[in-house]
Amino acid sequence: MKTLHNYITRQILATVFMTVGVFTFVVLLFNVLKEILPILINSKGHFLLVANAVGLLIPFAAVYALPMGFITAALLVFGRLSADQELTAARASGISLFSLIFPILLLSLVFCGFSAWFNLDLGPRSRVAYINLKRELAAALVDNFELPADTPIRYSPGYTFYAAKNDSGHLQDVLICHLLNETNVDYYIKAPAGLVVKDIPKKEFFLRLIDARFVVASTGTNGDRVISYSTWNTPNFYPTNDLMGLPHGPKVSDMTFSQLREELKRTESLTFPVTSTNQAELRAQIAEFRKRINSPEEVIRFEMNRQVAFSFACFGFTLIGIPLGIRMHRRETNIGISIALVLVLVYFSFVMVGQSLSARPEFAPHLIVWLPNFLFQAVGAVLLWRANRGAV
Repeated sequence: MKTLHNYITRQILATVFMTVGVFTFVVLLFNVLKEILPILINSKGHFLLVANAVGLLIPFAAVYALPMGFITAALLVFGRLSADQELTAARASGISLFSLIFPILLLSLVFCGFSAWFNLDLGPRSRVAYINLKRELAAALVDNFELPADTPIRYSPGYTFYAAKNDSGHLQDVLICHLLNETNVDYYIKAPAGLVVKDIPKKEFFLRLIDARFVVASTGTNGDRVISYSTWNTPNFYPTNDLMGLPHGPKVSDMTFSQLREELKRTESLTFPVTSTNQAELRAQIAEFRKRINSPEEVIRFEMNRQVAFSFACFGFTLIGIPLGIRMHRRETNIGISIALVLVLVYFSFVMVGQSLSARPEFAPHLIVWLPNFLFQAVGAVLLWRANRGAV
């Protein structure tokens, strides 16, 4: 039994490390191509900062790569063992499936511990450090009058900057857009020319725009988009220090578990002044009070439960991955990866639903994120019981 356990454990570990490495690389590649590569191309160097940024992304990527790697490993290894009749040989020796997979279940709990470390502490800290380092990369461009030409860059929440040409700080065809969300433009400022002006002692800069026009896009009474133009009397545009790489407090989604707990205590300690006894007016006052709170209790509570629930994903994925791999009875890697991706999508669909309802306490969104764990563990336990009953 010891030899058999060591053999299966080595197979699982080798596949886990391989698949976690692949999934981590995919997440890193997506972020590098989307956020880091444009800055690197225009920065004429700064490779050390870019290497640090990639390194900080690894723990954040591992949050998602660990569960995905474990379910893929369970499907591939036990699918191959079933296809090669190795499980049949173990059954013929009188070894039950439960005793065979017991070390793998313990190993999945160990990985749950690593996943909890990544989810509750290391991942959020690395994400915040990556965001601040990305600001430093953008700041390096400003320090050298290297605002990228012919490449849109984002700075400050909701702003996008674009210049067709940049000759040592002398800009041509400048466009600054303010976005209400990812796609809708609230207003934009357009100028045929501009100049980057820096105050090095204060570590500040601003854009001096020439013949700028302020363009506002609004919704008319009939629902049509109405565009209004006006000459911009203030030619200087002051971006906030977000582009200068200064540290910022993390968002709720980027907080560690301990920070979320402190934020929840702070939010719960806020007092609501009752100024009306009318029920309708009181509800309106409560709604207005909630808008003024940066981090509503429901959102914080959801994020805390999401971090803890996702830490147990490795165990649920293992329970359902082993019997599915046995039933799959295939050696092909592409089939195992395809099934793993489908299960991961099912798991994350619950998380996304809970996140969309995070501000609606009546739907208990903090409990929705636990449903895929319970579902996968229950279904996996039933499938394992049936597979073990057929094996003995």
